[in-house]
Amino acid sequence: MEKEIKAIRGFSDILPEETPTWRFVEEEARRTLEGFGFQEIRIPTLERTELFVRSIGESTDVVQKEMYTFQDKSGQWVTLRPEATASIIRAYVENRLWAKDPEARLYFIGPMFRYERPQKGRLRQFHQIDAEVLGPDHPMVDAEIIGLLMELLKRVGLEDLRLELNSLGCPGCRIPFKEEVQKFLRQNEDKLCPDCQRRMELNPLRVFDCKVQSCKELLKEAPILKGFLCESCKSHFEKVMELLEEIKIPYQVNRFLVRGLDYYTRTVFEVIAQGLGAQNAVAAGGRYDGLVKELGGPDIPGIGFAIGMERLLLLLPRKELDFPVKLFIASLGEEPRKVAFHLGWKLKKEGISVWMEYEDKSLKAQLRRADKLSIPFVLILGEDELKQGKFILRNMKKGTQQEIPLSEALEKLKEIIPKNS
Repeated sequence: MEKEIKAIRGFSDILPEETPTWRFVEEEARRTLEGFGFQEIRIPTLERTELFVRSIGESTDVVQKEMYTFQDKSGQWVTLRPEATASIIRAYVENRLWAKDPEARLYFIGPMFRYERPQKGRLRQFHQIDAEVLGPDHPMVDAEIIGLLMELLKRVGLEDLRLELNSLGCPGCRIPFKEEVQKFLRQNEDKLCPDCQRRMELNPLRVFDCKVQSCKELLKEAPILKGFLCESCKSHFEKVMELLEEIKIPYQVNRFLVRGLDYYTRTVFEVIAQGLGAQNAVAAGGRYDGLVKELGGPDIPGIGFAIGMERLLLLLPRKELDFPVKLFIASLGEEPRKVAFHLGWKLKKEGISVWMEYEDKSLKAQLRRADKLSIPFVLILGEDELKQGKFILRNMKKGTQQEIPLSEALEKLKEIIPKNS
């Protein structure tokens, strides 16, 4: 026996018993997002590395440590998509969607790739539901997309959630704040973890993302961004909070919330769920008003969110697997099997799922297989039935059966057996 080949660490199979829950969440997401006026976009898995360096930020952990980056056969540097927003904005700019209408509501559902230490709810190939609004920068848009996120999570069945908000301000009011934070960190350099000592020089705001407890304790004494916000950013954030209160979306302001990507401006948010351990953010997002311009488009604001599918599904009960096959054809003998095969093919083309055995097995064995698969109807055809020109249709749940003429079988079964939805 050859050596077994296993999946790469951090890359997980989604098995048939798991897919009903995945499909439920994806379908509910599509219904909800499209009900809020969003259109689906599908983006490539592989992009030029430059896209993520320019958008996410060269000094971020994602770019420095986590991206799957390599040279293709032409020597070009390419990267497996680590997040969706940059790719969606690239598509928006490249295809000049802004010229048709500057305002766009786009969503994407699919896999992302980051080289991280696999743990509960965090894989190297993970899946996200991503939604973006491009065009208006009014606080009402911030409140709406946050409200949409909470409504979507509620519709898929999540409870006991905590919404956390902060404002990162604009680039203008962040400059003096960064300087003050950097000054504070240099004064306390010996108390920082090695990662934060590096972040201190490259991008000091990244230290607020640190999960090391000693750094978290130290940062309680750090300068607060709220005190550096310009009047415009302060007013914007206050209006967002007022609007959330008006539409009855509870929230908490978290002054340490900065998000891990450089493109964020003004409103940022995370949704925290109980029962996920240290990695407890099930969804997050924020405003990125300069990103479209940074990637070569016009100066069009944007805001969006992403939901982590793996983390979300850890919190939901598994949906029961509904085996799609509704009819089992049990045939006995070569000639009956040939007749059964042709009937089964016609039924499949009509949208009725059929299972049949192609090997010689007893009727008892075939009935046992149908019962094991929870197939509700069994159509029986043996040599005797073939001579008499009839099938026997057995209802496995009720334990009843009826005779159906061979010549009428297709039309009769179309009336009795439910089609695949």
